[in-house]
Amino acid sequence: MPATDYQETSSPSSFPSLGFSILSRRRDRVHSMDSTHEATGHENELEAFQKHVAETFHELAAADSNELLSVPWIRKLLDAFLCCQEEFGVIVSKNRGFFNRAPMDRYISEFFERNVKALDVCNAIRDGIEQIRQWQKQLEIVLCALDNQQSIGEGQFRRAKKALNDLDFSMLDEKESNSTHAHRNRSFGQNNMQREHKSFGQFRSLSWSVSRSWSAARQLQAIGNNLAAPRTSEISATHGLNVAVFTMSYVLLFVMWALVAAIPCQDRGLQTHFSVTRQFVWAVPVLLLHEKILDESKKRDRRNACGLLKEIHDIEKCARRMNELADSVQFPLTEEKEEEVRQRVQELGLVFKAVKDGLDSLECRVREVFHRIVRSRTECLDSIGRANSND
Repeated sequence: MPATDYQETSSPSSFPSLGFSILSRRRDRVHSMDSTHEATGHENELEAFQKHVAETFHELAAADSNELLSVPWIRKLLDAFLCCQEEFGVIVSKNRGFFNRAPMDRYISEFFERNVKALDVCNAIRDGIEQIRQWQKQLEIVLCALDNQQSIGEGQFRRAKKALNDLDFSMLDEKESNSTHAHRNRSFGQNNMQREHKSFGQFRSLSWSVSRSWSAARQLQAIGNNLAAPRTSEISATHGLNVAVFTMSYVLLFVMWALVAAIPCQDRGLQTHFSVTRQFVWAVPVLLLHEKILDESKKRDRRNACGLLKEIHDIEKCARRMNELADSVQFPLTEEKEEEVRQRVQELGLVFKAVKDGLDSLECRVREVFHRIVRSRTECLDSIGRANSND
């Protein structure tokens, strides 16, 4: 979809310009046949879910370039996912009798398979957050060496320079990963996992950790496989429930793709194809965000980035400036050069604080997404199972 298609749809107030959703059109056809017919609570609930997803992603898409892909923005994205997941769970619970019948049994089964695959992405993102923490430690060494010093000597500068040189913005290779990175357990709270063995045990084979051969690009492709918009005849046959499943599947795919775009992880790839008709009221903001993130990845200074997270970019910029400055200094420092050094150190301090303050809360949010996916899957399957036993 070309960028010009988005020009008149930048806020929730412009919903009328999006056209009616598929569910709206279905209801309107019923209205045309029977003017006394009123929309059922079921239809209203499904349409409200579509509209809420649209509103949520409109708000995310309204972020300016300084906020997009920052830690606070990623947290908002994950909050949006959690909220959508909660609403979707309510829909499944209220309509559980429909989900054990064909074709909804197949739709919901495929959705839960995508959920299981998303758990590996969450674990890989946890590894990426740990990598950023390693860079944070190097920044801390630089600050300890150069910040709050009455005078800056050559020894302090050598220590800072070594820490800057140790910053590695590429992911670890397989040999290094074998001992230090990829073989750590990364599935969010091992003690919690043991306490909830019954609920989580079935996921360990896929989600306990990611192997060295694991690929984020291939995992995203697997999540998106066979994800096609439902046909009109299928919508009627499923009372519109397959539209809700498709919507939640698309939200899951986009959120996992955005995480992979932002955070370093194995075999990152942004080639995932997003194509959805504008009949879905949430399509425009989701596709707009996809376009914005791709545009960010094409910028000259971001093309080879290991992650598009704004804070990673800030670390890289500050480290590069400090290195350039370190290469140009001579001792003893002139008053002018020492002032320049202190200015660069101050900039580095702000970046360090942003990273330090943001990573813990980001990791907590990713952990919550992981556990919510597991819990929602278990609860929905239990709910559908109870419907089966009552038949």
